[in-house]
Amino acid sequence: MPSLDEILENIGEFDRFQKQIFFVLCLLSAAFTPVYVGVVFLGFIPEHRCFSPGVAELSRSCGWSLEEELRYTVPEWGQHGTPFASRCRRYDVDWNVTGRSCTDPIATFLGHGNSSAVPLTSCRDGWVYESSGSSLVTEFNLVCEDSWKLDLFQSSVNAGFFIGSVNIGYIADRFGRKFCLLTAILANTICGILLVFVPTYLWILIFRFLQGLVSKGCWTAGYILVTEVVGPRYRRTVGILYQAAFSVGLLVFDAIAYAIPHWRWLQLTVTLPSCFFMLYYWCLPESPRWLISQGKNDKAMKIVSDMAKKNQKKMPSHLEDIKLEEEDGGKQTPSLIDLVRTPQMRKNTFILMYNWFTSSVLYQGLIMHMGIAGGNMHLDFLYSALVEFPAAFIIIATIDRIGRRYPWAAANLVAGAACLVTALIPEDIHWLKVIAACIGRMGITMAFEMVCFVNTELYPTYIRNLGVMVCSALCDVGGVIAPFVVYRLVEVWQELPLIVFTVLGLIAGGLVLLLPETKGRVLPETVEDVENLHRQGAPKEKQIYLHVQTSEVAHE
Repeated sequence: MPSLDEILENIGEFDRFQKQIFFVLCLLSAAFTPVYVGVVFLGFIPEHRCFSPGVAELSRSCGWSLEEELRYTVPEWGQHGTPFASRCRRYDVDWNVTGRSCTDPIATFLGHGNSSAVPLTSCRDGWVYESSGSSLVTEFNLVCEDSWKLDLFQSSVNAGFFIGSVNIGYIADRFGRKFCLLTAILANTICGILLVFVPTYLWILIFRFLQGLVSKGCWTAGYILVTEVVGPRYRRTVGILYQAAFSVGLLVFDAIAYAIPHWRWLQLTVTLPSCFFMLYYWCLPESPRWLISQGKNDKAMKIVSDMAKKNQKKMPSHLEDIKLEEEDGGKQTPSLIDLVRTPQMRKNTFILMYNWFTSSVLYQGLIMHMGIAGGNMHLDFLYSALVEFPAAFIIIATIDRIGRRYPWAAANLVAGAACLVTALIPEDIHWLKVIAACIGRMGITMAFEMVCFVNTELYPTYIRNLGVMVCSALCDVGGVIAPFVVYRLVEVWQELPLIVFTVLGLIAGGLVLLLPETKGRVLPETVEDVENLHRQGAPKEKQIYLHVQTSEVAHE
């Protein structure tokens, strides 16, 4: 009985049919960017200071420049690092009193120029923001004592990612990749549009959480589908390029945010195109591998026939009339316990979980750590996006020649070592610190792309989507923790987060070496296939039949 991979070799492993699916799903990957990193522009924090009644009138009457106004009326203005007092405190004085001096107004209240003796108070009259646009921060004043609310905004979407990863993964494995995609796209679009019009911070938080609940699962289900419809020779390429489409989305999002500096209009602009993804109902087929795992062999064979017709290939005569049989109990239902039921599955699951966690902490942490010193927000975002493309090319150039395991381990080790080097380079050699940090960013980008790719190759079909979702949930835990690792530890020592990143990266690199090599091997169909992976010294032409071989372990 022929395998699905054998049939694909005859009708096209990556021909017109698969290229069309790949292209439309890459659009989905790029559209995920505003949800994942949208807080950078939706919640950007401009320079700000307390609004002090009477200061504007005093400045006009004295003929001050803006710099003079700030120096005379803002506490600790001009000190290194923009201290807390200059942004979140103001002098507790009445600037409308008569007899004020234009050269030393503080002396009017103290009789001398010692401004440190003037009492301070909170910004009870609001803030002045140095920005021509708007963001969540400027609209809801998420600064100073309320700055944690912006962290909560980002945490809510990560919490949605975390909860949705398992639930959406189960839906994709239970009801199909296509149903999962369309449902998640519709929910994500509705939540994204409602986010534009809700008037309160609480409702924004709720809809942001709901977006996270469906959007990441949608992206990952698309990844699973695109890797299941191509032959084994092209899986690694389409998987990497699917993730590279996300990097293209970063560039597009940066350009749109530069052109539209108002957060509500920006949110609407990046959400509306998602409405067109509902056309996937007519553009995308169901995964034939999933149909086979569910015992729906007739539907799977119909998609295979359509694939051959679209690719302008003729089905071989010995395959045209084949009857796809299903063994007793062939239909398998995904279960969380299957991820840890057997020794090899258990080891794979825990190592993949740790690598998802580490990749997220290092990937997001390095961006935040480089951004602490400030700079041009759009340029910094551009540089961080561009560095991801060389990482993708390096993977494509090495993964087919060397394999998955060694480049993945090396990427983690390089990322960890680069973080250590960055921490040890003195501040006065800033250009060298930037180069070392970029090398670390490239390394962890490679590791991030590799963990997503290899994750699909280490689970059998019936539980593949659930396995990826559960393991990648640790990515969301890392996304929640990363800001605390960076912003809390820098208060102890500026380079301490990099030391933590070093330890995490080096451990991840060592653990990767314990995983089996999957280069050139067909996707496993059963738990037994996964258990046998580490026993194979070299890739073999293993047959994956168009019926599901039921593992006895799965029904114990």
